[in-house]
Amino acid sequence: MSHSYRDDAPEDFSLFRRKILIGGGLLLGGLAAAPNVPTVAANTSATDFPSQFLELSSLLIAHRLDHDVGFRLAAALRMKDPAFAANVVGLTEIAKKRNAKIVEDFFADVPDGPLKETALRIISAWYLGVIVDEPDTEVFAYELALMYQPTIDVMTIPSYAISGPNGWTSEGRPLGDVPDF
Repeated sequence: MSHSYRDDAPEDFSLFRRKILIGGGLLLGGLAAAPNVPTVAANTSATDFPSQFLELSSLLIAHRLDHDVGFRLAAALRMKDPAFAANVVGLTEIAKKRNAKIVEDFFADVPDGPLKETALRIISAWYLGVIVDEPDTEVFAYELALMYQPTIDVMTIPSYAISGPNGWTSEGRPLGDVPDF
C-alpha cells in the first residue's frame, strides 16, 4: 500500500488526524514559548558578567584564580547586591581608562562609596572563600581560598582529614624546597 488509507480500520482512526492534533499541539506550545525566546537571546550581558567579574578580579588580585569559583562568587555577589553588576562595570571602566595591569595602577582613582566597597568585597570574597564572614554562610572556596595560598607549601589547610581537604590518606602533602641559610 502506497498511501496511509487502510481498508481494515475505520477512517476515525486515521493517522492523518493524529498528525494534525500533534502538530497543532506543538504549534501552540511553540507560540506559548515564543515570548521567552527573545528575552533569553537579548540578555547577553548576563552571559558577559562572569567574564567581566573574572577580568576585574584578576586586576584586583595578583593570584591565579579558579574560574569555577569565580563564576559562583559572581553569581552570589550579584544576587546579594542588585547594583553589583553596575559597580563591576564601573570599576572595569576605571581600570581600562588607566590601562591597569595590577590593582595599584587604578585603585587610587576609585572613589569612596559603592565602587570602593564593591572592590573590597570582591577581594574579601576571594581571600575568605565566603561572601560575608558570618556563621552559617555559604562557603564558595575552602581549599581554594586565597588566605591559604601564601603558606600552602609549609602548612596544610585546616581540616579533619589527615592531609588536607578531601585528602583522606595517611601521608601529608610534601613540603616545598626548604631554603639553605
